[in-house]
Amino acid sequence: MPSDHDRDAYPEPPRQTPAVDKQTDLPNPALIASKLFYYAVDLPVSTFRGFVESVQSGNQSVYYHQKFRRIPDLTECQRGDYVCYYEAEMQWRRDYKVDQEIVKVIQERMRACQQREGASFPQNCAKELQQFNDVAKAFQLRYGDLGAYASGRKCLMKQKERMIAAQAEQA
Repeated sequence: MPSDHDRDAYPEPPRQTPAVDKQTDLPNPALIASKLFYYAVDLPVSTFRGFVESVQSGNQSVYYHQKFRRIPDLTECQRGDYVCYYEAEMQWRRDYKVDQEIVKVIQERMRACQQREGASFPQNCAKELQQFNDVAKAFQLRYGDLGAYASGRKCLMKQKERMIAAQAEQA
C-alpha cells in the first residue's frame, strides 16, 4: 500500500501533551495577586450584591418608567396652601423637563432625516420639519420669554396675559 506522505519529513504528533518544565520552585506572583484580589474584594462584593438583589427582587421598580401622580395646577390650590404651591411648582418643573426632552427628540429626528436625505431634505423630510415647527412653536408659546428664573407662577401669568391679549383682539 503506497504512503501519501513521508513519515520522516512529517512525524506524527506526540500522543500526550508534554509536561511544562518549571524554571523555579517559587510561586507565581501574578497568581497570588489574582487570588488575593478574588478573596479580598471580588467574593465579598459579589456576595453582598447577590444578597441585596435577592432582597430587592420583590419590589422591582424601573427608574426610567417612574410614574408620578398628577398634582393640581396652581389655579386649583387654596389660598395660603403652601404645600399645594410647592407640589404644583414641582409638577410644572417635571412638565417643563419632559417638554424640553420632547423638543430634543423631535429635533434629533429632523436632523437625522436632513443628514440622511442631503440636499433634497425639504421635500423628503416635510413631515419631520412640520412636526418640529409645531412642537417648537408650542414650546415657545408656553415657556418662551420666562427668563432664567422660570417658574410655574410666571408661566401661569404669561398664559393669563396671552388670553387677555387674545380677548382684547377679538373685541
